[in-house]
Amino acid sequence: MYGTRIVAFSLLLLGSSPGWAGDVVQLHDDASVTGRILAEKKEAVIVDVGYTVLSIPRSAIIGTIRDGTDEKVSSKANVATNEPSSSRQTATPKPSIATNSENKSVYSTGSGGASDRSVRDLVAQLGQGVVQVRTPSGLGSGFFVSDDGYLITNFHVIEGETKISVEVYHQKDGQLERHSYKDVRIVAMNKFGDLALLKVDDKDAPKFLRVSLGESDGLAVGDKVFAIGSPLGLERTVTEGILSTKTRQFQGSLYLQTTTQINPGNSGGPLFNLRGDVVGVTNMKLNFSEGLAFAIPVEQVRWFLDHRDAFAYDNDNPSNPFRYLEPPRHLKSATTEDP
Repeated sequence: MYGTRIVAFSLLLLGSSPGWAGDVVQLHDDASVTGRILAEKKEAVIVDVGYTVLSIPRSAIIGTIRDGTDEKVSSKANVATNEPSSSRQTATPKPSIATNSENKSVYSTGSGGASDRSVRDLVAQLGQGVVQVRTPSGLGSGFFVSDDGYLITNFHVIEGETKISVEVYHQKDGQLERHSYKDVRIVAMNKFGDLALLKVDDKDAPKFLRVSLGESDGLAVGDKVFAIGSPLGLERTVTEGILSTKTRQFQGSLYLQTTTQINPGNSGGPLFNLRGDVVGVTNMKLNFSEGLAFAIPVEQVRWFLDHRDAFAYDNDNPSNPFRYLEPPRHLKSATTEDP
């Protein structure tokens, strides 16, 4: 089984995104909406409340609070300045330092001032950072976000599995050498966002080539993008296309739609812009179609990494998809009663 979601034209096989608790839109009559602000347009503010996406008219808004910081921006001020959401400082998630015991940076961000380069040059530079993720039931793709072995893939690639291996191609003396790492653990997973964070713990593992996370907000429809992955198990396959739309909605979640060819096995792989930054994570395509592929926007990936402690792989974590129930009561009493 290959790890790419194939969906019918009107059917999505993924759940909606989790609720976002950081942003508050203040309304008239002492009302408010809590969620994640996706975009601020001239006429409305777009808010993800978890189970759906709301478009709130500017006329109903008094101000907004982002991640606990009160912006106090009135609807009139927003209309007057007509400032695009991509240029607002609060619209871009900030890289974070881990708050768990490992206490390491999880990812790096790209340089916004870098110039576009050719796909040929970028593939030669970034190819080592893209991996093949294998499980007993199938395979998918992934990419390193840190040089000490943290990597991102789709949740559905490793769903129900704990025995995971990663195939990496290392550059050595001008040649690519394939190496398989089998000591791979699950660090965090978000079932509804279809994301998983893994860590390569092999003792002989070197420093890995990491890729930088960019911003999909800065993309425009028609911009060129490309993907690297393992469609149908064909490792290091490169496909190129354009961004078809930035706001394709399925069941309350927004996806990037691209003409870049995506097939089973591409799931979890990176979608790059021409500056070499990840702008999305490829995860599904429409059934019986070509040139209709979708990717999770990188802003959701960064949010997941910033809050990964909430999605930690732990049997005591309520967000953990893997739950182990206590044995039936009568069995417990049978083992404790005296003979």
